[in-house]
Amino acid sequence: MEFYRAIAVDDHATTSRLIDEFFLPYLAIRNRRAGYAVSIVKAGAKLVGHDAGPVRAPLTDLTEEELAQLDALIRKLGPQ
Repeated sequence: MEFYRAIAVDDHATTSRLIDEFFLPYLAIRNRRAGYAVSIVKAGAKLVGHDAGPVRAPLTDLTEEELAQLDALIRKLGPQ
């Protein structure tokens, strides 16, 4: 939501900060394996209390390390 609000008011400092602090690290995790575009969304939903279940084969869920990295990114943003 913060990113949307920053875009809406042309707040370039905030959009740049969020790109650097959230979106680029998020994409780094997502781009590690084919199918992680689905896996990372499901993992993120679960981390904020909306369990979407595991991905279906042949996709794989995030590793515990990747899940911890995603959790840190989400916690850093705070409630949205």
